[in-house]
Amino acid sequence: MVNFAELQAFPEFSTEENLQECFNYVLDLVKKGGEVIVEGFTKTKLVKTKEFAADLVTEYDQKVEDIIIEGIRVKYPNHKFIAEESAAKNPLGHQPTWIIDPIDGTTNFVHSNPLIAISVALAVDKKLLMAICFNPMHSELYTAVKGRGAYLNGDRIHCSPTTELKHSVIAVEVSIAWVERFRDDVIGRTLALSSKAIGIRSLGTIVLTLCYVARGSIDAYQMEYLQPWDIAAGALLIQEAGGIVQNHRGGPYDIMEAKVLVAGTQELYDEMLAVNRECEGKTITFT
Repeated sequence: MVNFAELQAFPEFSTEENLQECFNYVLDLVKKGGEVIVEGFTKTKLVKTKEFAADLVTEYDQKVEDIIIEGIRVKYPNHKFIAEESAAKNPLGHQPTWIIDPIDGTTNFVHSNPLIAISVALAVDKKLLMAICFNPMHSELYTAVKGRGAYLNGDRIHCSPTTELKHSVIAVEVSIAWVERFRDDVIGRTLALSSKAIGIRSLGTIVLTLCYVARGSIDAYQMEYLQPWDIAAGALLIQEAGGIVQNHRGGPYDIMEAKVLVAGTQELYDEMLAVNRECEGKTITFT
């Protein structure tokens, strides 16, 4: 549960009522951002490229981020931000910090694919405290507060109890293989898993994939080469849904490192970790 004694330095979280007020306030901002996404979903978008050709951004990404950040600043002016479009390089400190991805799955959004989500997490003293993930196109609202469980539209959700790869549906984000230096890792792991799991899925959105692990629709998922806003909210959702969130090479999850292997059970995590180690350093040759 939330330890309010540890939060006394931050009056906005020091009581049950204050914490709930903060959660509800930011949830309303996220829903307003969702309205912007719905409005722009079928419209022609101004699309720009960031680091590489498959890394896209639109004017709607910035609009949604502005709604959330500016809204939080009005009520909580001392809070910090780590956000994809405008506050990407800020460090994670002890102050309350909002970790925001305004539209995860921008390529899906550009192609009018409804698998997209807003992702917002709050870290206090470098620990995740709350998470909100919202797919406005499907009206799916995923929420979690540390120690209180994970929810989809107000109903409690749980990770899958599956313990073996041979009974699992596994997610792998193969689109990252577009980047040559990542290709062998991603394709090699996908090939290895395809012979061990009953199904492989690639959704084009990290946030929703993590949410699907939290709700038990996907049994395990690994992703690396990421940023904090890709994972933070989904990580807390999975933890609160009873799942495992650790580093993709074993060891604890680091919010700023953003390399994770998540699974519904420890047994499945361990089996996935063995596959990672089996594939590590291998070069894929196509004939």
